[in-house]
Amino acid sequence: MKEKNKLFAYFKPYWGLALLAPLLMIGEVIMDLIQPQLMSQIIDQGVLGLANNHIPDFNIILNTGFKMILYVIIGGFLGVMCAVTANLCAQNFCNDLRKDAFKSIMSLSLEQSEQFTCGSLITRVTNDITQIQNLANTLMRGLSRTLVMFIGGIVCMFLLDVKFGLVITAALPLVFVIVIVVIKKVGPLFSILQKKLDRVNNIIQESIAGLRVVKAYVREDYEKERFAAANNDMVDTQLNVLLIFSILSPLMNIILNCVVVAVIKVGGLEVQAGLASPGNIVAAITYVSQILNGILRLVMIFQTMTRGVASIHRVEEVLTCEPIITDGQAQCDLNAGGIEFKHVSFAYPNSREMVLHDLNLCIQPGETLGILGATGSGKSSLVNLIPRFYDVNEGEVLVDGINVKDYPLDKLRGKVAIALQKSELFTTSIKENIAWGNPEASDEEIIQAAAAAQAFEFIENTPDGFETMVTEQGMSLSGGQKQRLAISRAILKNAPILILDDATSALDLKTEANLYQALNKHYNRMTKIIIAQRITSVQGADRIALIENGTLAACDTHEKLLKENQLYQDIYNSQLKGGTFCE
Repeated sequence: MKEKNKLFAYFKPYWGLALLAPLLMIGEVIMDLIQPQLMSQIIDQGVLGLANNHIPDFNIILNTGFKMILYVIIGGFLGVMCAVTANLCAQNFCNDLRKDAFKSIMSLSLEQSEQFTCGSLITRVTNDITQIQNLANTLMRGLSRTLVMFIGGIVCMFLLDVKFGLVITAALPLVFVIVIVVIKKVGPLFSILQKKLDRVNNIIQESIAGLRVVKAYVREDYEKERFAAANNDMVDTQLNVLLIFSILSPLMNIILNCVVVAVIKVGGLEVQAGLASPGNIVAAITYVSQILNGILRLVMIFQTMTRGVASIHRVEEVLTCEPIITDGQAQCDLNAGGIEFKHVSFAYPNSREMVLHDLNLCIQPGETLGILGATGSGKSSLVNLIPRFYDVNEGEVLVDGINVKDYPLDKLRGKVAIALQKSELFTTSIKENIAWGNPEASDEEIIQAAAAAQAFEFIENTPDGFETMVTEQGMSLSGGQKQRLAISRAILKNAPILILDDATSALDLKTEANLYQALNKHYNRMTKIIIAQRITSVQGADRIALIENGTLAACDTHEKLLKENQLYQDIYNSQLKGGTFCE
């Protein structure tokens, strides 16, 4: 199990910076706390000359003024160094965190990534970790500054005059009550806000990924309205947070002004009694301003902390999420490619409806098996069990006589090549897209795979050949071109098992026939599973399996099925004799 609450462990490599930043900030604050004392000296000794028969002393003004400037320079330098060290720590800490979060996402089982949703995972790796970075920065800089300023200011007030200290202390309970009420109100809103941001990101991702469909159905206005509704919902929540926080500033200003008036009143009485000086009153007012402004900053810090803590929980959910599908312990390699389904029943997670029911099927090594069936009959679900994208509910799936659950996942999936109806391409060159599953392949092998997939000719006609860049999601290519590149990638992997899941649906019959001819000629040792809707796509297979309502209705050669199986005859007649095949 991954250890929970381990986020602070990411600070370990940068603990020196994490400790140095607050120390530098404390130094800067001390320089700030000295300033009112020096200003008091300038007023009392330099301007009013209280210690010199009320004769102003310009040397004191100049010397103390230079000291103030020097302390400002020292404080500024310490503040800059604090910012540098804090940012180095926070940036590197979150860089490591973001990499581990993405690594965890890559290890999730399909059902887990579907439960999180794509938009939510993007938000967690980007926005949530940015919030954690802001929190780290705030803790190292803002919190240390505010606490030292708050405590130091009160101490300095008492050192100036005990009555000044009592004035500010009397106001603190009211301040803390206000702060606690505000934090309690806004705390739960941040988790809600992040979930609404997930929703916004989901809509963006769906709309951009399906842009062609949106335009084809002239649904731009609908998508705009859908995004606007989700965005408005998020903004409303954010406005509620900002509205609550906006109350703080005027309340703090009222308290600040009341305390200043009280300090002036008390200070006036003290001056009349000869117990305080005008400089002390000015210094006290400055400290009051520093203390209450520090409290206001502390509230802003609590806002960042509350939001950061909500983000920590969301990122920890990803970091601590154990993959449901895990490695087996078998050490043997998968080489032959024989597959057997034994009494397999399967339902998708969070669904009670069984997609496959007590299905039995044996595929020999090197055999080409075609799979036909209506939409929703369970064809794709069946082959998804081979590389363990999902696990069976009942029964077993065996590869080379060993249960797929016993294989290490990398060994199992490394021996299975898949091309899907929806071809997933990456924003890189055509060559790198084909070599995705076999990065060590030679140029000759890449060309051979492209030629077998009937992709070589169109690749050569592109501006830069195999070096031509593929745009995001392959938008610069036609559906047939994308499918041929995906098939090229699957072929080049040279795995014992090749699965083509309706991967030729966008190809014309001649191109498809040439593809299968090339596969049988150059890659005849592969166990090939071809899922298709067209009989012409599978009639050359060694056997054809008919899947009906999640069960195996029949499995035999094209000729025998055509002669003996009524369902196959109906499909054949509807597709090849002018009828209509209703899936």
